[in-house]
Amino acid sequence: MKPVAEQLKILMRGVAEVLPANSLKEKLLISQKEKRPLLMKLGADPSAPDLHLGHAVCLRKLREFQILGHQIIIIIGDFTARIGDPSGRLKTRPVLTKKEIFQNAKTYTNQLSKILDPGRTKIIFNSQWLEKLILQEVIKLAAVFNVSRILEREDFKKRFQKGIEIPLHEFLYPLLQGYDSVRIRADIEVGGMDQKFNLLAGRDVQTYF
Repeated sequence: MKPVAEQLKILMRGVAEVLPANSLKEKLLISQKEKRPLLMKLGADPSAPDLHLGHAVCLRKLREFQILGHQIIIIIGDFTARIGDPSGRLKTRPVLTKKEIFQNAKTYTNQLSKILDPGRTKIIFNSQWLEKLILQEVIKLAAVFNVSRILEREDFKKRFQKGIEIPLHEFLYPLLQGYDSVRIRADIEVGGMDQKFNLLAGRDVQTYF
């Protein structure tokens, strides 16, 4: 594995923000000290038939991590797609059927292999664990955030200020996405700037659990 300084030089190219600021360097140092690859996570909800350009940017960055010897796990959010990611939206997404989600997910797995090495990429569907959560566990998960913290999220804040309804199930989305990180023990998560709140929520959930 390359020295940390060399890895940082490669991995920081084209990156908008790293949170916390020095966390990537710290994780790479831990990786070298423990002689283990970092576990990199990217989540993608199959809410449309195709991955979009924003996914391609993240996938290319993951490919760089992969070349440097780190482990890539793609979480296909077949369960969270039933809620719908509220990021950047002023209205609730329409609910997709399991059949629609399954068809979309099939195209995702094919498209991922065009950028990532399929032999070194693990793809997991989050329904494997989210479908098994009991009510007590969901309540424990919901206790991670309070309402004022959730309303810091820009899209929720705008809807609240404009009097546009926010169904309670949408509040669960960032928490469930964060629980994905708990289940796979993710070291680092990659995502677009529109996912910033969700990514930070994942860090909070991992700390709580």
